[in-house]
Amino acid sequence: MSAAALLAAVGHTPLVEIAFDGQMAPGVRLFAKLESVNPGGSIKDRPVARMLLKARANGRLAGERRLLDSSSGNAGISYAMFGAALGIPVTLVVPGNASRERLDRMRAYGAELVLTDPLEGYDHALRTAHRLAAEQPERYWLCDQYANEDNWQAHFEGTGEEIVTQLAERGLGAPDALIVGVGTGGTLTGVGRRLRRENPGLLIAAAIPETFPGIEGLKPLGQPGDIVPPLLDQNLINRRYPVSLDQALAMCRRLAGIGLYVGPSSGAFVEVALRLANDGERHLLVTVLSDTGERYVSTGMWQ
Repeated sequence: MSAAALLAAVGHTPLVEIAFDGQMAPGVRLFAKLESVNPGGSIKDRPVARMLLKARANGRLAGERRLLDSSSGNAGISYAMFGAALGIPVTLVVPGNASRERLDRMRAYGAELVLTDPLEGYDHALRTAHRLAAEQPERYWLCDQYANEDNWQAHFEGTGEEIVTQLAERGLGAPDALIVGVGTGGTLTGVGRRLRRENPGLLIAAAIPETFPGIEGLKPLGQPGDIVPPLLDQNLINRRYPVSLDQALAMCRRLAGIGLYVGPSSGAFVEVALRLANDGERHLLVTVLSDTGERYVSTGMWQ
């Protein structure tokens, strides 16, 4: 597959309806973007493709400079995959507790990995990437997905726009609730801004994991010293719902039972969405199913 064909395969993912009989108030409908069908297997293909293309066009990767960033895994796979296709060398700073499947796939594409102490969390990996970039500016260009404006814009122009179009194709209007979480903040900011432009009354609910053990790919944003992603528009968030890892995994197993094989962050989003669907306050809900459950087999979540 050529690089152009790979890039063209990003986005335009299905919008699937999720129904839980007896647990949703009458008239409530829940839809989710199935992002595992992206070529890299996750929603991160969208912002990473845009960030890399813009960086290459602007000459930020000229010469021997390597693309550098931190990632809990999904963005890392996208960086490694597109880097291999485009001939861009990639270095990734990844917490050491990222699932084996993610680490193996990043290595398969030829990415250089710097593993950090998992007990230090995602923020330590982010700080390590910034330190490496500051120490060796001639070697690295830091993409910094947490602050790169192309991140949220990919979701504004892509994910959010697709949701509006796909609902209209079903004869439905704009959603009145969006349920997601915060990793880099790109999805919440980009999709949230696009859907709120369509419906100013949109409720945006953020799934917030516990600090420990946490949910891979999501930030708790509740402790002093937590790094708040610069591109996260916190003013968009109406409500924050706590979600435990156990609740997220239980929902993943329920979703598998209806044919949707997804990872823990997706389980967390649907868990929160079901709470909203049950109270009947909002009637057209949307969320995202960020990645595939195959990425977590070695963690034991399916046992």
